[in-house]
Amino acid sequence: MSDDIVVVKNLRKQFGTQEVLKGIDFVARRNETTVIIGGSGAGKTTLLRHIVALEKPTSGEIYIDGQNIVPLSERQLNDIRRKFGVVYQYAALLDSINVFDNIAFPLVEHTKLKKSEIRDRVMEKLHILGLDASAAKKFPAELSGGMRKRVGLARALMLEPKILVYDEPTSGLDPLTSRLVDDLIEQMRERFGVTSIVISHDIASCFRIAHKAVLLINGQVAACGSPRELATNAGEVAREFIEKSGVNVNGITPVGG
Repeated sequence: MSDDIVVVKNLRKQFGTQEVLKGIDFVARRNETTVIIGGSGAGKTTLLRHIVALEKPTSGEIYIDGQNIVPLSERQLNDIRRKFGVVYQYAALLDSINVFDNIAFPLVEHTKLKKSEIRDRVMEKLHILGLDASAAKKFPAELSGGMRKRVGLARALMLEPKILVYDEPTSGLDPLTSRLVDDLIEQMRERFGVTSIVISHDIASCFRIAHKAVLLINGQVAACGSPRELATNAGEVAREFIEKSGVNVNGITPVGG
């Protein structure tokens, strides 16, 4: 089995006359964390939608676990999508139902498990993510930002995906909660053996959790490598992007040392 679980080759996407992705190449390795970093309008969200099989490219190839998904039918793509768990920017929880039902939703929709089995799995994930049983009865509006992230992550894990995708996981969070989310991303990777792909503009988070960083600027890969390689050897564009973030990357310790 190849160590490369996501391979993107010369990916292009055009909306009308506007080319949003301009020949993207990158690889995400199995059981590692790849952070796709870039500012607003860089093309990060469009790239994410292609990776999780929600968009068809204008041209190029996307290999997920060894299979090129670009020519697949919608029915075949549904099988590919089950390889992914997605943690959305603001958790995307359903406000009209409680935490338990939010987490159970993928199992109710996509499996034929008994209610007792679903309950056991939901409570197990709550425990793993540091939420007590009382949280199951709360509604999303009653949760803090950090708790919402945990509930969103619990839901993303329910179908035991190979790849966890995080869309701006630290957006809108205070620095302390952001660091706790970084720790959580690493803990999930280690505990469940998943591959993590993180879409972010947060340089500090990137330097804490990434095995590989992909810097996206104006729909193109401007630099690719370890965070330290981006800071030291990747060229002027990458160094300028990092400097403009205002983050002292030399003072950041990666998760796990």
